[in-house]
Amino acid sequence: MSTVLSVALSGGHHFSKRPVLSIRLETGLGVAGDAHRGVTVKHRSRVARDPSQPNLRQVHLLHAELFAELAAAGFRVTPGDIGENVTTEGLDLLGLPTGALLHLGDSAVVEVTGLRNPCAQLDRFQPGLMKATLDRDAAGGLVRKAGIMAVVRADGEVRRGDAIRVVLPAAPHRRLEPV
Repeated sequence: MSTVLSVALSGGHHFSKRPVLSIRLETGLGVAGDAHRGVTVKHRSRVARDPSQPNLRQVHLLHAELFAELAAAGFRVTPGDIGENVTTEGLDLLGLPTGALLHLGDSAVVEVTGLRNPCAQLDRFQPGLMKATLDRDAAGGLVRKAGIMAVVRADGEVRRGDAIRVVLPAAPHRRLEPV
């Protein structure tokens, strides 16, 4: 069973987010009280390029299984540390296709838009962390492991322990690309 391990937010543009008891997802906007909430881009580098772009990064989700992998490489990362709003457990986030719907708890729904592209801020948090969140697949293609991004399709409260239900889009599925 897939569940929510932790939820987090930050009202400022800080790298890490503070774990909280619950977050409120708002349709078309994101996480209430979070600096990345909004219809248009909020990530500072993207705002500098074009502030009118749609915000495809309203909610950042990260699989808790990455923490054990990073710990084995000598890193200490806990929920919220690398900026995610929702830390999941038991769900292959990176294997989801674009457009997958994640039902979180009783009523919240997010639509997967793409991958989080690991950036140099990871190395400022812990030296070498960016490289540790990148890998290569059997064909030599780059694998980004720093989570996925989504937009909110239905309002709702999300809490630790909430169930996650996945609804896949119609085939053919589009693999995740960085957004």
